[in-house]
Amino acid sequence: MESVVSELEGTLLKDPDPFSYFMLVAFEASGLIRFALLLLVWPVIRFLDVLGMGDAGLKLMVFVATVGLRVSEIESVSRAVLPKFYMDDVDMEAWKVFSLYEKRVVVTKTPRIMVERFVKEHLRADEVVGSELVVNRFGFAMGFVSADIASISSRVAKLFVDDEPSLGLGRSTSSFRFFSLCKEQMHPPFLTKENLHDHQLLRPLPVIFHDGRLVKRPTPSTALLILLWMPFGIILAIIRIMIGVMLPMHAIPYVSRLFGGKIIVKGKPPPPVSGGSSGVLFVCTHRTLMDPVVLSTVLRRKIPAVTYSISRLTEILSPIPTVRLTRIREVDAEKIKLELSKGDLVVCPEGTTCREPFLLRFSALFAELTDQIVPVAMNYRVGFFHATTAGGWKALDPIFFFMNPRPVYEVTFLNQLPAEATCSSGKSPHDVANYVQRILAATLGFECTNFTRKDKYRVLAGNDGTVSYTSIVDQIKKVVSTFKPFLQ
Repeated sequence: MESVVSELEGTLLKDPDPFSYFMLVAFEASGLIRFALLLLVWPVIRFLDVLGMGDAGLKLMVFVATVGLRVSEIESVSRAVLPKFYMDDVDMEAWKVFSLYEKRVVVTKTPRIMVERFVKEHLRADEVVGSELVVNRFGFAMGFVSADIASISSRVAKLFVDDEPSLGLGRSTSSFRFFSLCKEQMHPPFLTKENLHDHQLLRPLPVIFHDGRLVKRPTPSTALLILLWMPFGIILAIIRIMIGVMLPMHAIPYVSRLFGGKIIVKGKPPPPVSGGSSGVLFVCTHRTLMDPVVLSTVLRRKIPAVTYSISRLTEILSPIPTVRLTRIREVDAEKIKLELSKGDLVVCPEGTTCREPFLLRFSALFAELTDQIVPVAMNYRVGFFHATTAGGWKALDPIFFFMNPRPVYEVTFLNQLPAEATCSSGKSPHDVANYVQRILAATLGFECTNFTRKDKYRVLAGNDGTVSYTSIVDQIKKVVSTFKPFLQ
């Protein structure tokens, strides 16, 4: 069997320094204080590295980033946050060489718990060899590792007792000693042959779901910039939120520009409904909780939005009416019909946000309830902080959005669906929902998927994202709907 052993840092990943990934663990698993403390010891880590004591610097990194944390918290960050940043740093030329071999082993100087999920699921490695965190009986990390560089290299040798590896990938300056085991060695930069372009594993498995608040990988300079901006960001967020709450909707776009906000509008929005006609249902892609608010800002009028799992604080701060759904199909259908009878309404049929250029599967419920459907492609750009979370405090989502220096939203109105594209022409609700998903994805340059809200929360939070019903009345309605066929 052809086999390859590759170093992770500086080979499969372009950056040989894992410091920024420990900063992510510090920020996402612990908070701002540990994040700042780890940045403070960075000069010491660099000094040790210059003196040729990189192993001691790495141990200091591990200690500050992990001591006192629950192992479950580190695992959560490794599952939900780190893969996105690892993927952005992958050296595709090294990956093409790595993916050619049947047996693939990755060697890393960081604790195995931080990289194993990404390396096995996205880089398709068979084995990961790295250090192990020392954990006490209560499940807390002690800040130490149970293996050094030398012992890691010896563990690689045990994997190839019967047959030596065909190829070793790594830096010429690497401290690992597994290269002597390999028949051939290859060092960066990797120049792949022409025939590799036809290989079936040219791309790692993409990262579709990820969590965490930070947009950029916190290198020392980026981390310092984030810390310096934080006080100003909090003040700016408070001002922006007060503007949204206090000013009339038509004035918000003009004032928000003074504080760095920007909205780009494409397409022609429909005029308000008149007379006693039913309202228009705006079907939006779901990027952040701000989608319906931004849409109302563009339309210069308050459009109610159907919601599910937003916090009570978000509802209080929202400048537009919200209609809380239950995910009880019959109950939600009644609520949406009632709101449409009053006027326009906003719905995000993905059911949850997705940060990457993918659209989750659209619920078909909206297609059953009206033929007046206007698809709206929403997208956004932020510099420092993500405005969505699966495992964190959702109440802080709008605050983190407004803490960004220059948040930008793009709103693209598509034409209202013609009658032949709706259920009134005999199409099934699923066909209509899939069609709307496809045209929105094409507008944004995204890809359609069959993933759902439950899939996202299983990956990021280890649960299916289910919340309790909002009221006793709704629970009673569900029971009645369940037994209705037997009562007729």
